[in-house]
Amino acid sequence: MSRAARPAATEDSTSNSFAGVFAMLAPHMGALDRFLHEQLAAFEPEIRAMVEYCLDTSGKRIRPALVFLSGWSGANEIAPDLVRAAAVVELVHVATLVHDDVMDEADVRRRRLTASREYGPTPAVLVGDALFAHGLYLATQFPTTEICAAVTESTRRVCAGEIVQSLRRRSTDITRADYQRIVELKTAELFRVSCFFGARLAGSRPGFVTAAGRFGQHLGAAYQMYDDLVDFFGEEARIGKTLGTDLASGKLTLPLLELLERLPADETPALRAEIAGERPPQFALRLRQMRELAILPVIAEAVQVEVAAAAAALQEWPGHAPTPLLLRLCDVLQAQVAGLGPAGA
Repeated sequence: MSRAARPAATEDSTSNSFAGVFAMLAPHMGALDRFLHEQLAAFEPEIRAMVEYCLDTSGKRIRPALVFLSGWSGANEIAPDLVRAAAVVELVHVATLVHDDVMDEADVRRRRLTASREYGPTPAVLVGDALFAHGLYLATQFPTTEICAAVTESTRRVCAGEIVQSLRRRSTDITRADYQRIVELKTAELFRVSCFFGARLAGSRPGFVTAAGRFGQHLGAAYQMYDDLVDFFGEEARIGKTLGTDLASGKLTLPLLELLERLPADETPALRAEIAGERPPQFALRLRQMRELAILPVIAEAVQVEVAAAAAALQEWPGHAPTPLLLRLCDVLQAQVAGLGPAGA
């Protein structure tokens, strides 16, 4: 059976799969933590506590993991260039999270108050800008301009995705193609460049560098769809962040698009009014309707399509050291989707 055709991982394997991949990266993540902590001295004393607070709520660090795995040469090899590249993508990612939480008016991330709630929205926006700036500064420290050029282009594309999504908040005039484009820019791009950095800095052949980038792009799209599902089907205590922010902030994600298509015609005006901010969001009602209309398995299938495309991107590189490690991340993501609930929930 081909990798792309493999069945999704079961819920029981979620913790083991995830722990297995990231336990292997523990020394690399430790090196990244030390490097990021050293960067605090580069920030002005007045904002160091804010920067440290944001870095402490950054989550699983899957993008740095992609850098390390794409450039994998052995458990005992921790290349300084990979650590620096991982820090670059992490700083850019954390900056986007800080800005996202401001726009979504989210209260909690990783079981802590968001920077917006802790320090106020205006300081949070500015510290996000400072994180962006320092990530780009670190990119200039590579001997070649290629890395700096790649991260600046990716940062621009990520910001463009956020801008497009912001301009379309409270609108229900959004197609699946529009949604896919936002995902491509907002999330998939940083996954792509993370894999590109790892493969390129490890000196891999150009063909694998390109394949790794495609893998990251499709995995990133799959991960965003999963994250959109979590906003409805997750458990706040378990995932450690505010649920229901997409509906409350008028962000038309794939679960909401699917719900709009499946609801009876006489029930869609109320949902459209909630998305438009014309009436209070009815999160419990919408979640119940999603369960009744089997939205979860539909979106889970869309995730699987992207996961299969990610696996296919590496099909010609079965003997390359990073390949089996990257493919394990596909298993992890599939297990996380399965963990959201039984089919049809």
